Order: sequence, then structure tokens, then C-alpha cells
Amino acid sequence: MQKKEGNRLSEKIAVVPGSFDPVTYGHLDIIKRAADVFDTVYVAVLNNSSKQPLFSVEERMALMAEVTKTLPNVRIESSSGLLIDYAKEKKAKAIVRGLRAVSDFEYEMQITSMNRFLDKNIETFFIMTKNQYSFLSSSIVKEVAKYGSDVSELVPACVVEALKEKYSLNK
Repeated sequence: MQKKEGNRLSEKIAVVPGSFDPVTYGHLDIIKRAADVFDTVYVAVLNNSSKQPLFSVEERMALMAEVTKTLPNVRIESSSGLLIDYAKEKKAKAIVRGLRAVSDFEYEMQITSMNRFLDKNIETFFIMTKNQYSFLSSSIVKEVAKYGSDVSELVPACVVEALKEKYSLNK
């Protein structure tokens, strides 16, 4: 999937950013589909200072590494600065964002417009999540898991176990 630019080959690199607190099947759907299109996909686990995460960045990265281990072109890293700076550092030509519903679009459009203002050479691609995941968010998963309900159809098994451990420690 590499294209020739002048006398050299150019790899198609994308960044899939998110807090992934925790990673859900909706996130994995977007990551897998991006991995089918791009040569290398960097999953940037973001440290969002405006959120109080349940899992540390290191824990989220470990969970993400576990659930993407069958995707050889996916790299898991963390970032705490501006996404556009991270994308430039990785020589990415694209940022891939997942959309669940129309309600996500306005927020995503603001971010995309700012990113384009900061670097017009990095495109943002939106991937609509599959219908079965359109309601799914990390917040909903945490809320349901907190009260002991089964979330095994929403998140991978290692995440189910990590949630059970977190909430049993918090009791």
C-alpha cells in the first residue's frame, strides 16, 4: 500500500486518538478498519487533563496492546500534548476519528477544523461505527460495570476482568 513519491516510497500512516478509558468493541471496530486501510496505525492513548480516568495511561495502553495484538500494523503509544503535534511527529498523513451518531459530528468538526488550521497537510477521516456499537461509550461501560452488570458483549474479556478488579478495589 506504499506509494512512490519521487525516488522513495511513502508509507500511509494514520493516528487513531482517544482516551480509551476503557477500550470498547466500538473503538476496536474503528481501529481494525483503519488498520485495513493504512500501512501503519498509531493508537494514541491520550491523557486528557479535563477527565478523571478510571485507568491510568499505562493500564489503558496495556489493555489496548492486548486487544490489538493480532493487528501487526498497529502501534500503541501515549500522548499528552496537541494531537496535531503528535501526528506530525509520527509523519502521519491522516487522523482517523470514529463517529457514533450525528451528535458526535459537531464536536468532531470543531476539532477537525482546528487541526486543519494548525496543519493543512494532515487530513481527518471519519469512520461511522457499526450500528451495534452506536450507543456504546466508555462512560456507559464504566457505569454499567460499576454496578456489577455484565459488559462482556461491549468490551473484550481482558477489559471485563480489569473493570471487575478496579471496582472490587473501590468497594
